[in-house]
Amino acid sequence: MEIFVLRLSHRLPRDERISTHVCLVARAFGANSVVYSGQHDSGLEESVKKICASWGGQVEGSAMPFDISYEKNALKFMRECKASGYSIIHLTMYGLPLPEKLNEIKNSKKLLIVVGSEQVPGEVYELADFNISVTNQPHSEVAALAITLDRIVNGRELTKEHSWSFGSRIKIEPCAKGKKFRKS
Repeated sequence: MEIFVLRLSHRLPRDERISTHVCLVARAFGANSVVYSGQHDSGLEESVKKICASWGGQVEGSAMPFDISYEKNALKFMRECKASGYSIIHLTMYGLPLPEKLNEIKNSKKLLIVVGSEQVPGEVYELADFNISVTNQPHSEVAALAITLDRIVNGRELTKEHSWSFGSRIKIEPCAKGKKFRKS
């Protein structure tokens, strides 16, 4: 399954940390790429590329390494993805509960998961094939993305094998106490 994440309306300096965390979660939990809109941020792009250089960026089952890119017009990008056969999942606390639609989502070959920021335009709700909630309570978009990806990939990201499949220079050796890692 091909999974892209679209981060809407990135704002500097307000969203630097959250947008970085969206990218980190997307990469670690099995997405192929993050596309962001709003303000262009070469610092965000560099940060993600550095993480991939040290910790790997090879997405399991994909010939392409994890990537980040900027898209000025998010709605146009969403329409193009939809026309290319992507199922669009918009994460919103106003949506239907994830468990109710999970099987339908998993049947998709290509997913675009949309993560909001500031006020989300109404057209996003209309373009989405699924407006999905991870609880109907306010909380972090990073948490919603992590839980959604976890459910889509059946918890695969929690295995040691998954953690080591990224082609990284640094590998964590899981241990009960302390910190162990090796560099290659």
